[in-house]
Amino acid sequence: MVQEGMRGEDQQQNHIFSYLSPEARVRKDHPLRAIRAMMDEVLSQLSRRFDRMYARVGRPSIAPEKLLRAQVLQMLYSIRSERLLMEEMDYNLLFRWFVGLNADEEVWDATTFTKNRDRLLEAEVAKEFLAVVVEQARGKGLTSDEHFTVDGTLLEAWASLKSFRPKEEKPAAPPDDPGNPTVNFRGEKRSNETHQSKSDPEALLARKGEGKEAKLSYSGNLLVENRNGLIVDAEVFQANGTAERDAALIMLEQIEGTKLVTVGGDKAFDTREFVKECRHMRVVPHVAQNFGRRGGSAIDGRTTRHAGYVISQRKRKRIEECFGWLKTIALLRKVRHRGVCKVHWIFTLACAAYNLVRMRNLAAAIPTV
Repeated sequence: MVQEGMRGEDQQQNHIFSYLSPEARVRKDHPLRAIRAMMDEVLSQLSRRFDRMYARVGRPSIAPEKLLRAQVLQMLYSIRSERLLMEEMDYNLLFRWFVGLNADEEVWDATTFTKNRDRLLEAEVAKEFLAVVVEQARGKGLTSDEHFTVDGTLLEAWASLKSFRPKEEKPAAPPDDPGNPTVNFRGEKRSNETHQSKSDPEALLARKGEGKEAKLSYSGNLLVENRNGLIVDAEVFQANGTAERDAALIMLEQIEGTKLVTVGGDKAFDTREFVKECRHMRVVPHVAQNFGRRGGSAIDGRTTRHAGYVISQRKRKRIEECFGWLKTIALLRKVRHRGVCKVHWIFTLACAAYNLVRMRNLAAAIPTV
């Protein structure tokens, strides 16, 4: 049976002019619109900070606002490299709109983007960005200022175990394959005291638990409020065994106000030193009891008998949602930067990106009148 209508031709018209802007091509209810609006508000507050970072004369560089939007976009869409990000931005109108490029503007070269971004890596921009995002959430009544959770996770370093060599190693013969040399460390006792990574000296050998594989890692730590699970603060330390408790105390010390606050945590925080320091800072430690520790648990019935302790233990598991997003969506399971400072920068910015997504979802869940 013959259908009515003429077959269209498979030809592409090359128009000289385009009358549609990227703004017109992004639908009004797209999730990125809310995130872009929140980011623009944050970036406007950081504008003076950017002015101090750049010279008043010379060749204009890429705007820091566009660099940060591009970096956040890379995390939101799990793009594994700057080169792929630039490639997608070249033909994706949604990406161009979010970053702030018109349809006919030339996309930056990947190396140019990286070099310009390194200027931001050397400053405390990520820390300030996260702080302003948290303040924005606080202004909307989305955060708690009394109840928090702390925890840490291992971030695998961008370094191979082959690079973990003795600190006092003598010069050896040239490797058989410079790109991927054959290394046999079977039977060799290796530790952070005697060995060091040649490609990332600040990364330390660590493992998640007994029987787990040891990897060159950093310790990524979060302070999360318990109302909606938003990240309040972030720290990255060397994975030295005490990094989680050290980072937790530093983050708890930054909490403003004079109210008595609570902090939930797992068994790793059940030490007498940590509990003592918390109480000294007027922080009630609602950490899980570890009866297997020598000397018993540092948390007694005076704390566990309260209903708030049970609530903190139930709420503390939500911090794993943050770690899950950071590792799978933001691709921080294996970091692509080297050194504590740079890993801390990218980890903190990813925390801000997580908050923006979470805040957008919370706003969307509230029915409009």
